[in-house]
Amino acid sequence: MKKVLLLLVAAIFFLSACTSPNESDTTGDKGGAESNEVTIWAWDPKFNIAALEVAKEIYEKENPDVKINIVENAQQDIVQKLNTGLSSGTTNGLPSIVLIEDYRAQSFLKAYPDSFYELTDVFNKDDFAEYKVTATSIDGKQYGLPFDTGVTGLYVRTDYLQEAGYTVEDLQGITWKEYIEIGKKVKEATGKHMLTIDPNDLGFIRVMIQTAGSWYLGEDGVTPTLAGNEDIKEAFGIYKEMVDADIVKPNSDWSQFVASFNNGDVASIPTGNWITPSVKAEASQSGKWAVVPIPKLSAEGAVNASNLGGSSWYVLNGPNAEKAADFLGKTFGSNEELYKRLVTEIGAIGTYKPAAETEEYKAADEFFGGQKIVSDFAKWTEEIKGLNYGMHTYAVEDILKVEMQNYLNGKDIDDVLKDAQAQAEAQLK
Repeated sequence: MKKVLLLLVAAIFFLSACTSPNESDTTGDKGGAESNEVTIWAWDPKFNIAALEVAKEIYEKENPDVKINIVENAQQDIVQKLNTGLSSGTTNGLPSIVLIEDYRAQSFLKAYPDSFYELTDVFNKDDFAEYKVTATSIDGKQYGLPFDTGVTGLYVRTDYLQEAGYTVEDLQGITWKEYIEIGKKVKEATGKHMLTIDPNDLGFIRVMIQTAGSWYLGEDGVTPTLAGNEDIKEAFGIYKEMVDADIVKPNSDWSQFVASFNNGDVASIPTGNWITPSVKAEASQSGKWAVVPIPKLSAEGAVNASNLGGSSWYVLNGPNAEKAADFLGKTFGSNEELYKRLVTEIGAIGTYKPAAETEEYKAADEFFGGQKIVSDFAKWTEEIKGLNYGMHTYAVEDILKVEMQNYLNGKDIDDVLKDAQAQAEAQLK
């Protein structure tokens, strides 16, 4: 019996010796001593993962001793895994680099202040759009390296506009109120709705209020600012006007959203630039689209520029943090060639300002009638008002979705926002 036990102990010892504590698996880093592998988590194989593959190729040419592991996860899975791992007080099993949506970034930085590696000295923040720098920093320190832009535009069907007696020039620098009036005439002339909206997605409200530099929360990123907020009040009013004027075609999911414009059912798409590939997927509509600046609210100082979505890169504190930061700094943080390839090979527009001066950004797009849409988006990116999105964007929207339906059913707007404020204060303590 003793002989058997000795053999078992020896076998366990042998297996332990054969397993390196620094070895990385395909899902995350295992912690321990520094290794030559950097693991990155991101979502969307055709956009973020594709961008990482280009960055990996560029970096590994100059740094062949470092291996970059790219792991695709759904965004919700990343959020869940990060919360689970970081709340336990360890980064074991987590990646060295992670992609985080800008709307969620502040919640992670404030909830886990010691878990993220400071990137202030890794790149020049002045090379990036101001609104992205605001979203990725805290207490004057940079923790995220800005990546893609969610800069919005108003995609318009020029043939439908022409039928209603409008040109693209008539939609330059307009307010949302003016947009509604144009939508009514387009509907009358063509029978087409002006836009499509998912009633369960308030991204459209976000787009409107950011044109005026407003948000659901105060500058501290925590305190709800719903009651008496004139910009949110106007945005809700515009939403209701559109519904009442019957210029909105409802949709219930992404596929219906895309089908509405690919099928020619709507005359415009007010959304983020990431929709461009989906618009161009319907080749028969080439030459029938243009993009103009997003309409604005009527508030003093409002601009015809806004944002919807977007994400940035973050490094987790751990043994490979310096290598991870080096990878980001030499690729997304400064590499002009990378951004040229992102535009030409993927159609991804970053927020790295020097790239806007390249020929690739200034190229004409024949699908959009020869318009230099990437150059236009880059220009509008610099005009977006910077905001602290704070910690509770989606929690507040869960409240506002219910109150929006109450408003559409006749509830007074001041009561709507006052009640939403009370709920937010109670839930977000």
